[in-house]
Amino acid sequence: MKRYPSIQALRAIESVARNGALWRAASELNVTRSAVSHQLRLLERDLGFKILERNGNETEITPRARAYAEDVRRALNMISTSTQRLSLNGLSGRLTISAPPGFVSAWLSINLGDFLAQNPEVVLNVISSHNLTDTSNPEADTFITFGMEARAHVVAETLLNVEFSPLCSPAYLSRFKNFNDPSILKSATLLHMADFADWEDWMRQAGLPAEHARRGICYSDMNIVYNAVMAGEGIAIGDTVLWAKDVQSGKLMRPFAQSLHSDSGYFLCTPEENLDNPIVIEFHKWLKTRLEVSGLRHELGA
Repeated sequence: MKRYPSIQALRAIESVARNGALWRAASELNVTRSAVSHQLRLLERDLGFKILERNGNETEITPRARAYAEDVRRALNMISTSTQRLSLNGLSGRLTISAPPGFVSAWLSINLGDFLAQNPEVVLNVISSHNLTDTSNPEADTFITFGMEARAHVVAETLLNVEFSPLCSPAYLSRFKNFNDPSILKSATLLHMADFADWEDWMRQAGLPAEHARRGICYSDMNIVYNAVMAGEGIAIGDTVLWAKDVQSGKLMRPFAQSLHSDSGYFLCTPEENLDNPIVIEFHKWLKTRLEVSGLRHELGA
């Protein structure tokens, strides 16, 4: 008969690998640090290789143990999913969603209340990464990304197609005459996210020199760019998905017909071990339906 490590030991190595420290794992598991160390020693005896090693003044998990912990994490998620699927008490538990800050701020945060109203026993945790394609956070059950990088054991599907266009407030637009002439942009304040790339691409498409884009103000966060645009401080290349509500309500204006059609877009990415998780399935269903109702997902015909 095969001998299996104890569930306590498996939870210990998974938590240490994910949290990066014994004391954090102990706090999460609600046990003492010595109890976690004891479970890891028992697991080392069962596995036959070292789990922790000293690196200067720090204790780190070994590469072999980290790889094993990733397998353990997938197995524990499968057990949790099976338990939830067979439960007779309805949908309950915790769901952790990772999404770009702009998507969370502009759309997800003002719509998630509807999901909770339909699933009141679910506890939601939303985390954000400035790496818009990130699917590596082991705490997340599912990811909404802008762009997609292929990663083993992660399944991706297109969520939203995106285009970009210059957007500004009515107050800013009123400062200019004949603003529908793109050449007027040489006297406008251009607002940028990180670099000049989006404005350079748009200028080329509009038949203007790309160097006209290399001025104005660069910000490191799209939420700051959005606030500056809403305050009438300039004009920015905006995401017509996330800023669609403001355009429809007249809070933002789209003075030019030209737009950049992104080769990328928003994707829904899920680790394979979470694909059968009932809460993940329900969230995906709700997300797609809500986006359709909002008029944002019709381009996919979904």
